[in-house]
Amino acid sequence: MTTIDLNTLPKPQVIQEIDYEAIVERQKQTFLGKWAAKRVLYPDLPMYSVEDLLTDPFTIDNEAESTREMILRAEINDVFRATLLYFARGGNLDHLAAQNDVVRLPGELDDRLLTRVLLAITGRSTGGPKERYQYLAMTADLRVEWAEPYRIGRSPVIYVAIFSTEVDGVASPDLLTKVRAALNAAGAQLVNDTIIVQAAVRKVANLAADIWLLPDADEATVARAEANLRSAWEIEQKLGRDLVTAWWVSRLMISGVHKVTPTSTADETAQPTEAISIGTVALTLKGRAY
Repeated sequence: MTTIDLNTLPKPQVIQEIDYEAIVERQKQTFLGKWAAKRVLYPDLPMYSVEDLLTDPFTIDNEAESTREMILRAEINDVFRATLLYFARGGNLDHLAAQNDVVRLPGELDDRLLTRVLLAITGRSTGGPKERYQYLAMTADLRVEWAEPYRIGRSPVIYVAIFSTEVDGVASPDLLTKVRAALNAAGAQLVNDTIIVQAAVRKVANLAADIWLLPDADEATVARAEANLRSAWEIEQKLGRDLVTAWWVSRLMISGVHKVTPTSTADETAQPTEAISIGTVALTLKGRAY
């Protein structure tokens, strides 16, 4: 089954969105054309020659109306886009989700709800695609950040690795119990499938690097650099996400750090059912330099 990446599609438009300066110039030329036409009928009318003055009444009115038109065009397109799944947010997304028999969980944010709607749509096949099990797992509890179903060989046993919003992504026993109940409920699985729900494999990566500070940086900068790395990984950590050396070195380069040279240089790779956690971070202060 092919899943369309909605993020790659161009933004749809009901009405053309015109650049502000283009609207101003269009209105100006229309006004000057009408003024010239009136001078044909009324030769005593003076030439209009103050259109470039910021205090000119027409210039002020033209800029105000051009801004209004630009905003109105954008609002028309935004209202239309809100009827489309990828662009809908808040109540609009709730209604589109309901059309696919998906209801927002208490406290669920828009991005997660959108993910569940897409999983529900792609998981409708009677062949039992993995998106079906991912949808059911994420619907079982808000703490399920992601689920990865997989088989070993041709076995009818389906393993479902759960990545949680809990500490280090490790699913607690009560969360696994809830997901297990949801996936084994009547109508949730194919007749021949046996489902085993388990926490995602936690792979610990110990990091090491030499670090140099700028001359005016205090030594607490080293601890702040490590804290910045750990907090950044909490956001990025996901099932199957590799911990690349270039990435974690860049997160150590905070204000006050001159240079970081990793001494553990191998990228930490993760299988689709693994989540990498950062273990020890050994930063050796080598001195100061510009």
